[in-house]
Amino acid sequence: MAALDIEKLDVGALTPQEFAQLVAQTPKREMAELMAGEHRRKVLDEVFRRMTHHFRPDKAGSTSAVIHWRIGGRPDGGHDEYEMVIADGACALSLRLEREPRLTVTVDAVDFLRLASGNASGPTLFLTRKLKLDGDLGLGANLTNLFDIPKA
Repeated sequence: MAALDIEKLDVGALTPQEFAQLVAQTPKREMAELMAGEHRRKVLDEVFRRMTHHFRPDKAGSTSAVIHWRIGGRPDGGHDEYEMVIADGACALSLRLEREPRLTVTVDAVDFLRLASGNASGPTLFLTRKLKLDGDLGLGANLTNLFDIPKA
């Protein structure tokens, strides 16, 4: 596959399947470059926005939870943080951490993209210590089942 053209990348214009395929076919090194650059926040914001649209209320049932996501790998060593609230059959997102979380998920940006695009397994990332769960481990184990994750 040709090198990822970061300057021309518009994640919002890709279908979920196209995004999953892009993540699957792009070498980790190039994904790391993307997620260390100026487009990082735009990519993360778009993926999280899509997650709210791919939420499966039928799978969530009566689940009520606040989930904090900490996406690592920023050039300054910090994390980008998102708050996801699942309640009443809906999933909402905030860029501010305002509520006490039932679960905090910490993962590197490249592994997050792999997870969100169906190119990595949550349990595998957890067992290899690439994904950290703090709080309700049962919720964490079931988290990917609450979303319709695209496949490449």
